[in-house]
Amino acid sequence: MIEQDTVRLLRECDAGVKMGVASIDDVLNYVKNEEFKKYLSDCRNEHEKLNTEIQELLIKYHDDGKNPNPVAKSMSWMKTNVKLAVNESDETIADLMTDGCNMGVKSLNKYLNKYEAADEVSKDITKRLINLEEKLAIDIRQFL
Repeated sequence: MIEQDTVRLLRECDAGVKMGVASIDDVLNYVKNEEFKKYLSDCRNEHEKLNTEIQELLIKYHDDGKNPNPVAKSMSWMKTNVKLAVNESDETIADLMTDGCNMGVKSLNKYLNKYEAADEVSKDITKRLINLEEKLAIDIRQFL
């Protein structure tokens, strides 16, 4: 049960990290404020570092990981592009990113509770990813 929950939790973190990186990549070129751009770039870099850890663990468990749900990813991309077409501002981007962070935090906490038998290393990665998402949402409030 421990290994099964561990792999499942790592898969969700894998999908979450990929979704976070893709979301940041979708908006980064539109950001005008340099400080805001730095928050997003720094967060993206931290996501990449966590992704490296996740991939190493998934390899250890002989698992390929998980990609974000294609429907969710498409909907996110569409929402981002529609909102930016209407109002290409840092405020719009901060709003979109805050929503994304909140959804990520909610999902990751749900999986952390669901896969409670996961090992402590995987739980720690999940908690660090949650903290990263929460921190970004707080850091970018000033741009709302």
